[in-house]
Amino acid sequence: MKKIRNKIDGVLLLDKPIGLSSNQAIQKVKWILNAEKVGHTGTLDPLATGLLPICLGQATKFAGYLLDGDKEYIATAQLGIITDSGDSEGNLVETRAVDTDLERVLSTFKHFVGEIVQIPPMYSALKHNGRPLYEYARAGIEIERPARHVTIHALELNHYDPQLQQITFTARVSKGTYIRTLAEDIGNLLGCGASLIALRRTKTNQFKIQETLTLHDLATNGLDMQRLLPVDVLAAELPKYELSDAEFSTVKFGNIASSFENACSLGQDYRLYFEEHFLGVGYFNVLQDQTFLHPRRLISELSTLIV
Repeated sequence: MKKIRNKIDGVLLLDKPIGLSSNQAIQKVKWILNAEKVGHTGTLDPLATGLLPICLGQATKFAGYLLDGDKEYIATAQLGIITDSGDSEGNLVETRAVDTDLERVLSTFKHFVGEIVQIPPMYSALKHNGRPLYEYARAGIEIERPARHVTIHALELNHYDPQLQQITFTARVSKGTYIRTLAEDIGNLLGCGASLIALRRTKTNQFKIQETLTLHDLATNGLDMQRLLPVDVLAAELPKYELSDAEFSTVKFGNIASSFENACSLGQDYRLYFEEHFLGVGYFNVLQDQTFLHPRRLISELSTLIV
């Protein structure tokens, strides 16, 4: 007999523990809550802890809107230690002498603020010919990776330990930034190399680490529905659009609706609402002087919505 699971729609902010992959973490949440459907919004390595927004039910459809947002991390790097993965989970490649001080570290940090170029690490989930790069790396195969432009909005040194030769810093970065690579590049500029030994994500878009729950919280106390965020928080950075009766009667079946709206930006995604009910995301275009509203992604069962 098929197990009946709970239909839960919303966003749960999890403080992921060390040692679990993002997928392992969401599977634990799914098991604890007996949830019907779960997903996450961008991965954290097993080494990393911290904020992992978990999407439940209808929220899984809108997870992609968080991938484009800024992130904030607190990281600790070990100077003088180089590994094949760029962190402490990898194999030791080289040990170098460290000859630096606080002034040099602070000066080096200035070179990484603003738009920079990164080469993604081999130990990453980026795909090459349909396979993640880490599979090639584990097989000893090096794949050429194109450099990418990312932005370091802020980089602050929290602590420098001259005895252990470790630096702890806070980085607020754009999407696609690899903190492991950032730590390696800082070490390379210092002339000694570096690898990441600790990483904690403290912010994703508008979500903060202070708002999170742990797996222990969920297992012990269950889900406090007041801590479950509504689905539309995932698209909170999109402008809002309230549908007319006529637009809703068409869009709720997933169809393109004629619209008299002329003030909306063409091609721009909008959060769609009808009488304050979140419906999904759509955009406008013009064809032969007529404006049309195109649903891009909608929550299920809108045709049965009674307001």
